[in-house]
Amino acid sequence: MKFRSITITTLIFILSTTCQNSDDSDITNPSPQTEKPNILLIIADDMGLDATPNYNIGSVKPNMPNLQAMMNTGIRFNNFWSNPTCTPTRGSIITGKYGFRTGVTEVGDVMPLSEVSLQSHLDNTNTGYSHAVVGKWHLANNDASHPTNMGIGYYAGLLSGGVQSYTSWNLTENQQTTTSSEYTTTKFTDLAINWVDQQTQPWFLWLAYNAPHTPFHLPPSNLHSLGSLPTDQASIDANPLPYYMAMLEAMDTEIGNLLSSMSHTERENTVIIFIGDNGTPGETAQDYLSSRAKGSIFNGGINVPMIISGKDVTRVNAVENALINSTDLFATISELAGNSTPEINDSKSFKDLLSSTNANRREYIYAERGPIGAQDYTVRNSTHKYMYFDNGNERLFNLSTDPFENTNLLNVNQLPLSQDDSDALNELIDRVNEIRN
Repeated sequence: MKFRSITITTLIFILSTTCQNSDDSDITNPSPQTEKPNILLIIADDMGLDATPNYNIGSVKPNMPNLQAMMNTGIRFNNFWSNPTCTPTRGSIITGKYGFRTGVTEVGDVMPLSEVSLQSHLDNTNTGYSHAVVGKWHLANNDASHPTNMGIGYYAGLLSGGVQSYTSWNLTENQQTTTSSEYTTTKFTDLAINWVDQQTQPWFLWLAYNAPHTPFHLPPSNLHSLGSLPTDQASIDANPLPYYMAMLEAMDTEIGNLLSSMSHTERENTVIIFIGDNGTPGETAQDYLSSRAKGSIFNGGINVPMIISGKDVTRVNAVENALINSTDLFATISELAGNSTPEINDSKSFKDLLSSTNANRREYIYAERGPIGAQDYTVRNSTHKYMYFDNGNERLFNLSTDPFENTNLLNVNQLPLSQDDSDALNELIDRVNEIRN
């Protein structure tokens, strides 16, 4: 294993280019090299906008200098939608399909082996990429062979949705499961470092941390800046937010260790995509109501961070408002790997946004929750959001004036709708019917 220590100064040198960091600047870097890029997808578990630096939601933020450096040298996306829980989001990324098409719409659903994974797609199109998934899988309950059967070149990590303890958990590698006492965030990083170090061709690494998913706890002191908080369960339960923030800081430290383990050449040839898989848990949510955080189709559950930097990203310290679905990562990563098809399944590539503000954009995005036949779902365009609930209730919000979804325009006391609101409602209902029919 490569030496893991790193200083913040070293990391900033690795990630940064020579630029002035104004808030919303969109400076262009020199043209990237023609060599195929390595692709690193990092997934944080239960991390909403309120818990992410530089987003204007939430007053308490974790100290995440490595993620901040990615923002300084890349693009922060404001309107990226996941699904409200982790299994459906992961399913949407790995297939490029909405959950109701695959049957993966709830926590614990199993991805059918008949679906073509992103990794198999890269193989089938002869991209020449090696690939791995390290960390949380959560697409097959406890079937240790499922990642391999889905076409993953190398899998090591946590099959289930969570752990009872970050230092006592079931590690699956080479389809064998053993008990690990290593801190999960550190172990996943070490596994990733070792795998990357062995690669001799372009690679795609899906690194899925289970942090900052419950159980909330105080990570090892060398991984965060929160100091010596009480570690008894009563103290954690009474005020979980600082522990949640410490877990995010620990993840950021380990991301820095992974990046610093690469040679300068390899790091320069790697594009990094960082996302949250769904919103912040209700216990630690800020600004959003706890009932409108993780698990809900309100923005607190589905509007999550995405930051992209590195190779092929020529927009610097940029903020992007384009509408993007989690399904879109499939086609985008496929294009980054050299394929020329910009749309596949329910996935629309946004690769051109990495270098141009004038790229073709989605007109709407979609999310859902609940079992097939009893789903809540939602769709939005650039200004309005329509929500349909399985009990028959409907909501319409003008997000351009009401980003926290306080005023349901379909309430009796808000009717009749203005012409603009009525047109938006009809458009969004038409859109969602097109998607689901």
